Amino acid sequence: MAHQNGSFPRITYQQQLQLLQQQQQQVLIQQQHHLQQRHQQHQRQQQQQLEQHPRVSTNIIANGHVAGPQNQRLSLTPCSTRLRSDPKQDHKPDNYEDLQLGFDPRVFSSLEQYMPPDMLNKPRDVKAQYMSSILMRYSSEGDRVRIQKHKEYRQKIMSTYQPLYKEIYTMDAENFFVPSFLDAIRENTEAGFRRILAEPTRGIYTFEMLQPEFCEMLVSEVDNFERWVHESKIKIMRPNTMNKFGVVLDDFGMESMLDKLMKDFIRPLSRVFFAEFGGCSLDTHHGFIVEYGIHRDRELGFHVDDSEVTLNVCLGKEFSGGELFFRGARCDAHVNSDSQLEEIFDYSHVPGQAILHSGRHRHGAKATVSGKRMNLILWCRSSTFREMIKYQRAFAGWCGECRRKKKERERLSIAATKQELLKRRMAL
Repeated sequence: MAHQNGSFPRITYQQQLQLLQQQQQQVLIQQQHHLQQRHQQHQRQQQQQLEQHPRVSTNIIANGHVAGPQNQRLSLTPCSTRLRSDPKQDHKPDNYEDLQLGFDPRVFSSLEQYMPPDMLNKPRDVKAQYMSSILMRYSSEGDRVRIQKHKEYRQKIMSTYQPLYKEIYTMDAENFFVPSFLDAIRENTEAGFRRILAEPTRGIYTFEMLQPEFCEMLVSEVDNFERWVHESKIKIMRPNTMNKFGVVLDDFGMESMLDKLMKDFIRPLSRVFFAEFGGCSLDTHHGFIVEYGIHRDRELGFHVDDSEVTLNVCLGKEFSGGELFFRGARCDAHVNSDSQLEEIFDYSHVPGQAILHSGRHRHGAKATVSGKRMNLILWCRSSTFREMIKYQRAFAGWCGECRRKKKERERLSIAATKQELLKRRMAL
């Protein structure tokens, strides 16, 4: 039953939040240690190959003949990318979060402590290039090709496309957000957040977020980009495998702005309301626009998002239909399980209004029967959380089916205990 303020009673996740923060650093250390071991193993293999098959230095004698075996010299060039065996603990690494590197920026900050002494004081871009070359060495060929193609794809777009509204490519909170949302973010307390949030069902939060002018400008920018794509005859990448229409905002210059949106405005909310999903450690995002209507996607099937936390904001325009339907959060093992009555919830879009939910919350979109609807979607991800759940099997804290099965086990255990006590009492 809902509280008088419209919120649902919620378990305090403070202990889980602290655990996530503690394990976040442990995961990074483990990843760094694993990388260091692989790098050292690679160097040992190179050394062994050189010792088994020494390179012959072909010294040219004055008469033009090549020197014979008695003149051969072993050429053992030391590896130029040799890392330290132990981290330099007193070194303060640079921040790489604003660079497009293809890897988690925190890995670069951690790896920097293992760099050779002569590299530690190099410019940040030089260090980033140095570490990227090491990380790429241990990526699969498919990953390297994919990263390179995507990089070239983005460069092609950004070197040619002329934005319609350059001002929306840089975060401008005063002009993007409604005052009530900004006030809550500045206060940065659960009480402040709850003053602007509604929690119509467990784990789903709605609130006023974007100003109408910003919504209109973003819609116009997307329309302008799509016209340019059509005229340029460029085949663009769609947001995901389910949407045949829409654009990836990160691909034409909005990545930095959306990254700031996630870190400065969504992560504070997620720390409070989605701690059990890694909300305190969101570090990457995928930002895009979806389009529904005539000659567009009409509906969206039942699914979960590739995110820990999802922000969905309706931008307009005139439309009818297209309601979101939610059917409870599930772990991978129970994603196709039945929904409980209390998990069924439908949501009608309102321009400028946001809905925030976990990516594991199963949902879909009903058919848009008329008009055209655009929504801004921001998938927020946590590499730490994804690493942690590899070692977990039950998620009763947030998976409805895990929770139901746990309660059933507890019920059976209590019933068995009562039965045993009754037998003992009757035996007396």
